Amino acid sequence: MIINRLRLFLFVFLAAHFGFGQQSYTQQLPGTAESLSMVFIPGGTFVMGSATSEKGHFDDEVPQHQVSIAPFWMAEFEISWDLYTLFMERTIDTYQKEGTPAQEVNLDVDAVSSATTPYLDLSFGMGTDGYPAINMTQHAASKFCEWLSAMTGNFYRLPTEAEWEYACRAGTTTAYSFGDTADNLSEYAWFEDNSNAAYHKLGQKKPNPWGLYDMHGNVAEWTLDGYDTTTYRKRKKKNNDNPYLSPTQTYPRVVRGGSWMDPPGRLRSGARRGSSKKWKQRDPQIPKSLWWHTDAPFVGFRVVRPLETPTAAEQKKYWNYN
Repeated sequence: MIINRLRLFLFVFLAAHFGFGQQSYTQQLPGTAESLSMVFIPGGTFVMGSATSEKGHFDDEVPQHQVSIAPFWMAEFEISWDLYTLFMERTIDTYQKEGTPAQEVNLDVDAVSSATTPYLDLSFGMGTDGYPAINMTQHAASKFCEWLSAMTGNFYRLPTEAEWEYACRAGTTTAYSFGDTADNLSEYAWFEDNSNAAYHKLGQKKPNPWGLYDMHGNVAEWTLDGYDTTTYRKRKKKNNDNPYLSPTQTYPRVVRGGSWMDPPGRLRSGARRGSSKKWKQRDPQIPKSLWWHTDAPFVGFRVVRPLETPTAAEQKKYWNYN
């Protein structure tokens, strides 16, 4: 009897805290051969931020604090030009999955705004087939998530900053997901020293312990959060459940992971960066584009799908921060 109770307790504990029984999956895009590989990330608790003694540490990474994260799925790779172009061109919209009352999202894809076609090649000749999409605004990345949700019936959004760091660390407490020094960084990331001044095809380096590629380097990645240098200082509770700083202005907002242009310190799991108006410096349009940064060839994104689906009203909020 006692053994059976222990087994039941263990099952309930795993189910509640680690998403026991969930699996990674592949999301097919209707009307195309393109797909999105989604890795299941079990919920848990971790220490967010970095110690002042960590090499490359910045002041906006303290104080370290404990954070609890609910289970979710995260894209195995950064969003490619192959997928992002489908969002821009909207040629597959007619293949939208037929809605059912039980699906997570019921939204007419025609109601989703589309990114404008850029007036110049915003890949800057670095490649598009199998390469990460870049230069989009956070708004554009969120609208891609809305479009993807409408097309598939599953709810997708950008990760919160806390979710992103939790997934990047993948259970580790070191500066990088593979250790405390950058000695082996070239095995896991494209960065300033080995990128040859360009981004590279997705998934060419080793993944982190949870099977996510290019979390360090290649392109930095948008999160949902507004950027504040004092965010961590304002979290007074010892435990923070799924923390998220809702943006109140267009700039700055948080990008994570570092890029092909950055030195090793910018690729650390705890490193943060805020977006800037300067990322549109060469945009000649008046007003400047809502969709594109002309000067951010280092920024892309990946998507997540929470295990617990938010309400329809909450979904719209995640997709509509301009």
